Amino acid sequence: MPELYTELSLAAQTAYAQLLDAALGAELARSVADLSGSFNAKTVKGRTYWYFQYTEPSGKLRQVYVGPDNEAVQRLMARQRAPGAAQALGPSARSALALGCTPLLPRHYRVIRRLADYGFFHAGGLLIGTHAFLAYGNMLGLRWGGQERTQDIDFAHAGKAVALVLPTDVQVKTDEAVDSLSMGFLPVTGLSGKTGGAYLIPKEPEFRLDFLTPLHRGGDTPYVHPQLNITLQPLPFMEYSLEKFEQAVLFCHEGSVLVSLPSPERYALHKLLVFGERPGALRAKSNKDLAQAACLTAYLWDHRREALAEALKDLLRRGKGWVARYRQGAAALHRAYPGIEVSARLASAV
Repeated sequence: MPELYTELSLAAQTAYAQLLDAALGAELARSVADLSGSFNAKTVKGRTYWYFQYTEPSGKLRQVYVGPDNEAVQRLMARQRAPGAAQALGPSARSALALGCTPLLPRHYRVIRRLADYGFFHAGGLLIGTHAFLAYGNMLGLRWGGQERTQDIDFAHAGKAVALVLPTDVQVKTDEAVDSLSMGFLPVTGLSGKTGGAYLIPKEPEFRLDFLTPLHRGGDTPYVHPQLNITLQPLPFMEYSLEKFEQAVLFCHEGSVLVSLPSPERYALHKLLVFGERPGALRAKSNKDLAQAACLTAYLWDHRREALAEALKDLLRRGKGWVARYRQGAAALHRAYPGIEVSARLASAV
């Protein structure tokens, strides 16, 4: 059996920790210095007024009123000439990359970065799927063994199913963010004629963006989120992954981006839940689910056992349907990875 993971060097772990701290600090310390734009003056009846002109991530030029020419506005303008908080991330990202942390593919970084710029993660969105799994490696100080890259990028939002403490007036133009990438993404249309929470590039159908949400009263009918301006595809058991999340930083040589992810314990156990839900045509993805669950649970059993046990306890008290599907996934994990202690423990938990 191939090695599931190896630990990164202490220097690499330290570099990632410093990058994460810098990214969190940059989010809190963002100011006018981080905005790409310029101040412009207009004179009306002999008095000067200042406006800030900037370009949105989509490329649209905008102008907002700042105020009359006074000391407060002058101080604000002076702050733009100072280095922005985000500029401190570059050296930390390059150091983490050089020391062996796993980077994103550049074009995947651009997609995730653009959604972050539009506020998707601030509005409760999470990055899930293989990109989240890769992020766990850096976050936990590991390099995963034998894991292939994926071309699809998966995002999720609680939608109707999970209550989030967020402002009621938050608006994120997610559809505009995808379009502004100018990569050729088109919404996928189902047999009903409605879009189903996915985008792909016709000439590269494997390069796909999926936007998911838990099942709701409408069943698996795609749900158009009025505040996110995006269609979300409902999937069973998704709420389990979204109820607890952590932050991580992803990066490549072009830059870094702070994202929200499900807790690694819930991500791993959710993979066992959905294992049996995939049809035979998607068996390769089922095998990938098991591989990711094996890697994560093997590490968590040795280093975060209490958190893993708590997440499992929560899963098992959700009803017979949940338990039955978990049992199926845990048994498959033990068959595929009998050599790791945690697979036997998880299989015998019910």
